[in-house]
Amino acid sequence: MLFRRKKSPSTFDTTGKTPVIRTSICTGEQTAGFRDAASGKFFEIMLIRTDADLREFLATYGVAEADLRREY
Repeated sequence: MLFRRKKSPSTFDTTGKTPVIRTSICTGEQTAGFRDAASGKFFEIMLIRTDADLREFLATYGVAEADLRREY
């Protein structure tokens, strides 16, 4: 699909990183990724357009929905 950036879980190390959903206040666009605890850098994984995209992100990276943090 166009405009979908995804990294495979085998090449992306999630240790020491917090799962985050970044949401734009203006447009409502949501991006799923991980924030590094040490540096604070955000690693964008995929664009979230529907609930199915969110479920795919959670299943692919083994993240519980309760562990997600939202940033605006």
